[in-house]
Amino acid sequence: MVAAKAFPFPLFGIAFGLSGLAGTWTVAADALGFTQACANALWIIAASTWVISLVRYGLGARTVRQLLADVHHPVQGVFVALIPASGLLLGARLSQYASISGKTVVVIMAVLTAVLAAYFVHRLMLGGLELDQIHPAYLLPTVAITFIGGQMLTTVGLHELGFASFGVGVLLWLVVGAVITVRLATRPAMPHPLVPTFAVYAAPPAVGGNAYFALTGHPDAFQHAWLGTFILFLLVQLALIPTIAKLPFALTFWTMTFTTAAAGTYGIHWLVATDAPQRDLWTIVILAIVTLWIGWVAGRSILLVAAERAAHRPAGGGAARS
Repeated sequence: MVAAKAFPFPLFGIAFGLSGLAGTWTVAADALGFTQACANALWIIAASTWVISLVRYGLGARTVRQLLADVHHPVQGVFVALIPASGLLLGARLSQYASISGKTVVVIMAVLTAVLAAYFVHRLMLGGLELDQIHPAYLLPTVAITFIGGQMLTTVGLHELGFASFGVGVLLWLVVGAVITVRLATRPAMPHPLVPTFAVYAAPPAVGGNAYFALTGHPDAFQHAWLGTFILFLLVQLALIPTIAKLPFALTFWTMTFTTAAAGTYGIHWLVATDAPQRDLWTIVILAIVTLWIGWVAGRSILLVAAERAAHRPAGGGAARS
């Protein structure tokens, strides 16, 4: 029997990006007064992808020792945060239809989030990592999942815990973000496979802004200040488009999809909160941009996987039988 091929943590970004897209469609449908049918279909696809990814990883890892080795990997280990990040989003959505089940999923994922955040902060404190091994995705197990946790805990009615998680996210953004900025500014450029993680560097303002909207329900002075930070990081991300465009397509492009969805969702929240002129039109524009981008990544991924399978297919359509 042939052992299953290893399923690396970064590929959980597919379910994460699809969950983000489903979230944007959910917020847009509410803003436009549309049916949630498309959003629900995307949530089902995202949930299915997440479960399949968990099964594939389990078949490839096979042992607890391998799991711990993968988490401890200095470059790819941080992507393990994509598992509870997607679980938080999916659990909160499930709670809209099955309150107890959804809340249970969110609480379990929130506990896993706390464990991962503590582990990776502890690891940074112990030292031993080469500065060149640190990259923007170190924000995933520290900042992104605590912001998402804050939003989703609030969604299922755990408001105080949501604020606590949000506070942790702010603190860790200041600490871990500074370490990453030093690495980017003072060390050689990151290798091409890690360049898409620049999107994670720009994610905290959007993800945190969405969380704060969930916590407060309206834009206050702090949210306005947060918006300024979001605009700055959005401009930085737009400036990186020529760099990203030169890269050969790879499945790591999924790393950029959730940031796009979170930014779109944050923008729609602001359009609704301020009752902006031409609000519906701008909501449709934002939704179209997010959908087209993630749809393009999905389409290219399918073509890439098909091409790789064709390249590894034995000549003559199959192995000869003895």
